Amino acid sequence: MKKIATILVFVFICSLGFSQNSPKIEFKLAENILNYGNTSKKTDNGIRTFEFTNIGDAPLIIKNVFSTSEFTFPIKPTEPILPGKTGKIEIKYNMIPGPIRKTIIIESNATNYENGIIVLKVKGIVIADS
Repeated sequence: MKKIATILVFVFICSLGFSQNSPKIEFKLAENILNYGNTSKKTDNGIRTFEFTNIGDAPLIIKNVFSTSEFTFPIKPTEPILPGKTGKIEIKYNMIPGPIRKTIIIESNATNYENGIIVLKVKGIVIADS
């Protein structure tokens, strides 16, 4: 009986070494979609913010942020986001008249997205100024 207890304790201690802490990202936007709605260059500077929280138990690292086109990223995290903390990625669209149907891609170490790649969608319509 003592041997079985010793083996169980050994297995339990070994399994602790295999448990991993992992960062997980959660965005505040429904379905990771940012909607500019109907807007115009005259009344809108094109700046929007994606806010997120690290809901995991290890630091979240945003490695890279890029888009399909017409966006710049004035603000993106340069330091790890600690568990329970929030961060933001600010985007600026150049407000070309017409429909907005773009994709923002985030490379991270988040384990709740395959390979840490998060895809955010941006939509809306920029109305031509008259």
